[in-house]
Amino acid sequence: MATIDSKGDLHVVPVGFRYNPEEDSIDIGGHNIAGTKKYRDALRHGRIAFVVDDVRPPWKPRFVEIRGTVAAFSEGGKAISEGFRPEILRLTPTYIVSIGINDEVILPGQGRVNYHGRKVV
Repeated sequence: MATIDSKGDLHVVPVGFRYNPEEDSIDIGGHNIAGTKKYRDALRHGRIAFVVDDVRPPWKPRFVEIRGTVAAFSEGGKAISEGFRPEILRLTPTYIVSIGINDEVILPGQGRVNYHGRKVV
């Protein structure tokens, strides 16, 4: 998850998350998320970016980046992980981009990578 602080410095941190199909959002939680810099910075600006990536064998990278608005909720963290605090940040997408999710053309060494981006209305 990427945020920006009051000085304009960027901050990127790993987070626990789950897709919330009822809200069509990404719920982000943690062991003490409400007491963290990422939480404060996210709410200060109301926007974050979020990336999930991995590589499937033999070498098939894929990722999805979601940019959007963020709001705090007092419940939902336990649905991500039983050990998390109940507070969450909820990311509502405004823009989504992906590689390797919708197709198999991921050959950066050959200059062949299909990006799929869409603005969410």
